Amino acid sequence: MLVTQQPVFRKFWHAVMPLTELANGPRPFKLLGEDIVLFMDADGEPAALRDRCCHRTAKLSKGWCVDAEGKACGQGAIQCGYHGWTYDRSGQVVRIPQYEADRAISPDYKTPAYHCTARYGFAWVALEDPIADIPAIPEFDDPGYRTIFQFYETWNTSPMRALENSFDNSHFSFVHRGTFGVAASPKPSKYNLVENDNGFYAETVIEAVNPEKFHAISGVTEPITTRHMRNAYFLPFSRRLDIEYPAPTDGDGQPVKPGKRHIIINCFTPIDDGHMQLCQWLFRNDTEADCAAQMLTAFDEEITREDKDILESTDPDALVDTRRRGVEYSMDSDRPGMLIRKHLMQLLSKHGEAEVHRAMKVVTLRQAA
Repeated sequence: MLVTQQPVFRKFWHAVMPLTELANGPRPFKLLGEDIVLFMDADGEPAALRDRCCHRTAKLSKGWCVDAEGKACGQGAIQCGYHGWTYDRSGQVVRIPQYEADRAISPDYKTPAYHCTARYGFAWVALEDPIADIPAIPEFDDPGYRTIFQFYETWNTSPMRALENSFDNSHFSFVHRGTFGVAASPKPSKYNLVENDNGFYAETVIEAVNPEKFHAISGVTEPITTRHMRNAYFLPFSRRLDIEYPAPTDGDGQPVKPGKRHIIINCFTPIDDGHMQLCQWLFRNDTEADCAAQMLTAFDEEITREDKDILESTDPDALVDTRRRGVEYSMDSDRPGMLIRKHLMQLLSKHGEAEVHRAMKVVTLRQAA
């Protein structure tokens, strides 16, 4: 599937950039193949415009923010770095330095603006009117959990590849054999799967290697522990993974405190047909004194690097419509990935779309020739 060729994805919110990235002025981003620029407006809210000045097409991300008097500042309107044309968050040109102060500016002078809002420490963007809300993350405002912003990086793969991998418990013994995977147990545990309107819920328990360096992370000391994994998929490209480790027990085998909860939220934001932005939050029900955030991020980074390495070797044009035979083959443990495909196909069909893939475009070009 070529995500830039599926218009319905423009109607969803996508996590685009941490708000901290906008502290020093406008920043560019490519979302679904569209060049956009983000900046903080005069009210301190993120805004998103097409990264193109309507004067001579220079990138607005080469500019800076200015206040009502046209002076450079941290947040306000965005001024083009070529000739100074200045835009508000609606994309309207509000100031042209070469004009006299009383000269009217044509309402035609504008650049497209996109839906943009702040949520969970990120700027989220929808290129068209959104048809679904941003997935809820209740732990963000829960005093019982701490928030750790972990990863914000570009991967040379597609959201579909990252999604199916995040629900695939048959790769642990191979891809993650250097971290938590149990090499002697390649047969995957079974998921309990429950579908809903926005995706599905998948629950399972797996074995996990637990060396001494991981004890503070898991909260237990057994060399092989378990992970109670509650995984959830949200259309189109987000997932929640709630990992619960066993509760520590006393000499009589009674729990002395709740098990550690390691809750990961991922948004696999589509940049273009071959790249995505990994956005990852971590929530923990412990304290910095129990386990340092740096240790937790180093632990998740080691595992994430293993996934990145193998996923960047796959074809980002992942099969979604399973009626296309002979492209990719599946096995029983791929059921979550097949459900992701089912929900994406239902979404496309509901909006009058079919899967667009590379082979289809090649055929079209040949026919045109």
